[in-house]
Amino acid sequence: MKRRDFLKSSTLASGAFLIPAFLKPFESMAMSAVSGYKNLVIIQLSGGNDGLNTVVPFGDDVYYQKRKTVAITPNEIIKLNDIQGLNPNLSALKEIYDQGWMNIINSVGYPNPDRSHFRSMDIWQTASNSNEFLSTGWIGRYLDSNCQTCQNPYTAIEVDDTLSLAMKGSKMKGIAVQDPNKLYQTTREPFFKDLMHGPDNDHLHEDNLGYLYKTMIETYSSADYIQKTSKTYNVVAPYPATGFGNQLKNVSKFINSGLNTRIYYVSLGGFDTHVGQQNQQGRQLKIYGDAVAAFVKDLKQTGKLDDTLIMTFSEFGRRVEQNASNGTDHGTANNVFLFGGKLGKAGIYNNAPDLANLENGDLKYQIDFRDIYATLLKKWLNVNDSSILNAQFTGLNFV
Repeated sequence: MKRRDFLKSSTLASGAFLIPAFLKPFESMAMSAVSGYKNLVIIQLSGGNDGLNTVVPFGDDVYYQKRKTVAITPNEIIKLNDIQGLNPNLSALKEIYDQGWMNIINSVGYPNPDRSHFRSMDIWQTASNSNEFLSTGWIGRYLDSNCQTCQNPYTAIEVDDTLSLAMKGSKMKGIAVQDPNKLYQTTREPFFKDLMHGPDNDHLHEDNLGYLYKTMIETYSSADYIQKTSKTYNVVAPYPATGFGNQLKNVSKFINSGLNTRIYYVSLGGFDTHVGQQNQQGRQLKIYGDAVAAFVKDLKQTGKLDDTLIMTFSEFGRRVEQNASNGTDHGTANNVFLFGGKLGKAGIYNNAPDLANLENGDLKYQIDFRDIYATLLKKWLNVNDSSILNAQFTGLNFV
C-alpha cells in the first residue's frame, strides 16, 4: 500500500496519532539537558465537582438550610478552621494540608459564567472571556511563546489517549501519552519505520496530508525519547490501584526520570452529580484524594516536591441549594487546590464563600481563574503571562 493511500484510509487519521503534533521534528532539536526547572501538573475534575461538599462550609448555617439531605454532617467533616473543612473522603489530604503542602482558593470563577459543561470547560482551557471563542488553549499558547524551555516537542504531556484543547497552540501542541511503552511499540510498526526513512516529501507541504506525515514522524521520534528516558526510573512508592492513581504514577515516573517536560495534564471524571450525590461524589473524591496524597508524598521522598506545583480545577461548581433528586445542579464559582513543597501561602487562601450573598442562587466569584493562570505563567514558568492570556490579570501570592 502506498503511504498516501494509507494516510487517506487509515483510522489513524481520526485517532490518537492526529493529536501529538509539534513544531519541528525531533531530530532537529538540541538534546541539551534541562536541569533545575519547575514542573507544573494540572488536574482536571470533569463534570463540575461540587465545591461546597468538597471544602465544606460547616460553620455557615445557610449550608445546612439549603442542603437538607446532601450536606456533610459536622461530625464527619475534617475541620481545617472554624468555618471550613474537608469532605471525609479526602482524609488522605489532611496530612498534606498539615505539612503546609496544600493551598485552597475559594470562590474561583469568571464573569458571566456559563453552565454548559462543554462551554465552561472551553473557557477554562482557553482562558477566554465567556463571550469569546478561542481555538487555542492557554498551555498551547505557552508552547507557542518560544520560551527557553519550549524547544522540545514534549514540553507538555497529557497522560491520556487524546489531547485537551488546553494543550493545543496555533504552532505547537502537547503530546498525549497514556502508556509510553505502548506508544513506542505502536510507532515501531513497519509502516512508521518506512515513513521515517523515506517520506513522500512532495506531500509534506500539503495542508492536511503534510500535517499527518509530520505528525507521524514527530510522534515516532518523541515516542523513542519518552520511552527510553522514562524506563530509566522505576516508581517504588505505593499508589492506589485506580486509573487515576496510575496516571499520577506515570507522571512521577516522567518527572523522576528527568524527562524534559514542563507541564503534565491529567483528568478524572464522574463529578456530574445531579442524582444521589453523596455516594457518587464521595467515591470520586476518595479516588482523587488518595492518589494525590500518594503523588505528593512520592515527590517529597524523591526530592522533587519543591520543584513541582500541582493545580486542581473543575469547570464549575454546583448550586448552593440541592435539587429534588438528592443531588446538585450546575452552578458557578468553585474551589481550586494547589499542592507543592514551596507554596508562598499554605492553608486556606481567602475567605469562605458567602452563602447569604448569592446571585440567582449561585456563588459569586471572588477570584478570576485567569489570575491563577497569570501567577503560574509569570512566577512558576517565567514567561510573559499577559501575552499568553491576551490581557493583564492580577497575580496571586501562592508561589
